[in-house]
Amino acid sequence: QVQLVESGGGLVQAGGSLRLSCAASGRSVRNYDMGWFRQTPGKEREFVAYIAWDTVITDYTESAKGRFTISRDNAKNTVYLQMNNLKPEDTAVYYCAADPLAGRSSRQGSYNYWGQGTQVTVSS
Repeated sequence: QVQLVESGGGLVQAGGSLRLSCAASGRSVRNYDMGWFRQTPGKEREFVAYIAWDTVITDYTESAKGRFTISRDNAKNTVYLQMNNLKPEDTAVYYCAADPLAGRSSRQGSYNYWGQGTQVTVSS
């Protein structure tokens, strides 16, 4: 019922910034909890950021705090992840996820809808 498409990834040098977008289609996600995850080869998918359906509550993995900002524009049915001061260890495929009942969860199993991912590569 919901399709998610990430965009905005690319190659940047350490210290640079990227803004990822997650465009939803099929239905409005204004009442959905949204999350960002990332994954590198050989590693388990890792929680990055969360934003509640009403935008009041946000959460971040410890390494992202102070550098990343998650936001959403429900009128555009889009969620964003602003990433500043990027580090080589941020290199990964970034995925957005949605679920009406995910809550404040960092577990990928809490989300039923996923995008195909966008590659972020940070060079040193």
